Amino acid sequence: AGPRSLSIAMVRDRHEGDAMARLMSMIMAVFLLVPIAAPAIGAGLIAVLPWRAVFWFPVIVSAVLLLWVRRLPETLPDDRRRPFTVRAVLLAGKEVVTHRSAMMLTIAMTFLFGIMNTYLAGSEVLLGDVFGYGDWFPLYFGAIAVALAANSLNNSRRVQHLGVHRLIRQIAIMGVVTSAALAIISYTNGGRPNFWAFTIALTLTVPMAQGLSPLCNTAAMTPLPHVAGTASAIIATVTTAGGALLGTLSNSAFDGTTRPFGLHMVAYLCGAALFITLGTVRHRRPTTA
Repeated sequence: AGPRSLSIAMVRDRHEGDAMARLMSMIMAVFLLVPIAAPAIGAGLIAVLPWRAVFWFPVIVSAVLLLWVRRLPETLPDDRRRPFTVRAVLLAGKEVVTHRSAMMLTIAMTFLFGIMNTYLAGSEVLLGDVFGYGDWFPLYFGAIAVALAANSLNNSRRVQHLGVHRLIRQIAIMGVVTSAALAIISYTNGGRPNFWAFTIALTLTVPMAQGLSPLCNTAAMTPLPHVAGTASAIIATVTTAGGALLGTLSNSAFDGTTRPFGLHMVAYLCGAALFITLGTVRHRRPTTA
C-alpha cells in the first residue's frame, strides 16, 4: 500500500497537468509489460531452482529497490509539508473527499478498475469454457497486454497535443462505443459469438478503459498538490476496493456465455464516462451586467 500511494504522490510533487499525465501513461505502459515477462521469469526460476525461489525472488527485488531508493531525493518542497498529526490527516482527508472534481474522477476510476478486474478474472474462464481455447490463454493474455502497453504509450504522446481533460473525454466516448459493440457481439449466437469478432472488440475495449485510469488519476490529483499523499491514498483505496467489488459482481454472474461479461463491461464504461463528464466539466462564471 505504501509504494502505491507514495509513487503517485511523488509524481504529483514533481509534475502537474499534461506533463504528469504523460509520465503516468508511460509508467502504466512499463507496468503492463509485467504480464508478458512474469510467466517467462517464473518458468525460468522453476526450471533451475526449487519452487520456493518464486517467493524469494520478490524479496530480493524489494531489497534491491530499498537500496536504490536511497538515491531518490525528497520530492515534497518544504513549504508544502504538513505536520503528521491526527488533526492534519483528518483535515487533509476531508479536503480530498469534499473536492467535487477529484471525487467524480475517483468514482470513474472505480468503474474502470471494475472493468479491469472483470477482464482479469473472467477472460480465462471465457476462453476455456465458452470458446474452448484454454490452452491459448498465456498467448492471448500476453497479446492483449501488448495492446494495453502500446495504448498507454500512445496516450502519453497524444496528451501533449490535446491536453488531459480533452483526451479523457475523447477516450471515454470511444470506450463507450467499443464496449457497446462488445456487448452486442456478446449476445450473438446465444452468447457464444464468433471468437475473432469477440477478441477484436475486447482488444479495443480493454485498452480504452486501462488508458483512462492514469489520465483520470492525473486530473483528480492536479487540484490537490498540497495534500498529494493523502489524496493518493484515498483514491487508491476507493478505486481498488470498489473495483474489486464490481469485478466480483460481474464475474459471479457468469452463466456459461459471454452475455454477462459484455453487459457489465458496457455498463461500467458508461458509468465511468458519466462521472468523467461530471468531473471534467468546467463551471462557467456568472457574467455581470
